[in-house]
Amino acid sequence: MKVYPYRRLTGNVSWRVDSAQLKAEGEPWEDVESKYLSTVERVVALGPDEDRPDWTQARLRLSAGLPAKALDPSGPWQDVKLVAVLAERATNTRTTVEFAAVSADGRERTAELYVHRCDLLDRASLTVHVVATVDGVPGRVIATSDVEWFVDVIETVPSLARELEVRMVNFAAGASRLQRYKDSPWLVDTTGRIPAVRVNTDFDGLGDLMGADGGTGPEATVRELLLAQMCSEVWTAVFHSAVGDLEAEEDGTPVFPHGWQGEVLREMLPDMYADREPEQALRAVHAARTGSSATGWGELQSRIHFAASRRAGVPRTLSTTIRDLERLAQGDDA
Repeated sequence: MKVYPYRRLTGNVSWRVDSAQLKAEGEPWEDVESKYLSTVERVVALGPDEDRPDWTQARLRLSAGLPAKALDPSGPWQDVKLVAVLAERATNTRTTVEFAAVSADGRERTAELYVHRCDLLDRASLTVHVVATVDGVPGRVIATSDVEWFVDVIETVPSLARELEVRMVNFAAGASRLQRYKDSPWLVDTTGRIPAVRVNTDFDGLGDLMGADGGTGPEATVRELLLAQMCSEVWTAVFHSAVGDLEAEEDGTPVFPHGWQGEVLREMLPDMYADREPEQALRAVHAARTGSSATGWGELQSRIHFAASRRAGVPRTLSTTIRDLERLAQGDDA
């Protein structure tokens, strides 16, 4: 649990995206249909679609409510403001807008956030913060809403789920960065908008083995073990990518990243540190990565390997493989 040197606001800061509009060059604003905006998933999907224009600018209408004590004149906070922040890691875009009061008591507030299509590459996170002057110091964040929305400019369906991308690629005839790995059966790529696995079709027999569905016998056994190994390597790679550029607050406390990076950490940390809360586990990883931990980065690798193997189901698959091979051997002996 983080300790702040000033009074923080407790209570729920509720907010939502009420509607969205799109604007093409030289055209008027058009409303985004409700099917592209999910209050359950908290996603606004603005990907290319034949039903809407090739937009250059989006306008999101937001509404929010502040707890009554945030505006108490006798309280510790003055000049209380509510701001929304749209941020995307891929482009390092950060857009901020302040809410305006629409009720007599100042608790109900609204805002319009403008988004330029050229500023976003993939999926941006939208968060809301309460900022105030505390003890004479302006601009202190006294609360952050637990609710987070996403603005997706790739997908047309508002869903939080993102599947791992797997592609069959000829490494020898592919891009130069793949040619140097032509002897590798596959590569995990974490540089794109979502993690991807490139399977090398030049690797003799691998394409047929990976593409086969169902079946029994040695081929099916080897395929399941191979897939588990691949998944383990994927979990390891995406974990390293997620912690590679962790952001930290002023006191050095690391914060969970947005998007798939944050999801990966929340999935793996409980396996790596079963006796710690996720925030404590993230601090341990950050300390090991930065060299401020007694255990160090080397000891952390065993934890990563264990968590990745468990997430990929390697122990279970290996046990099944051993039993299948024993049965096959018995059948040959018979």
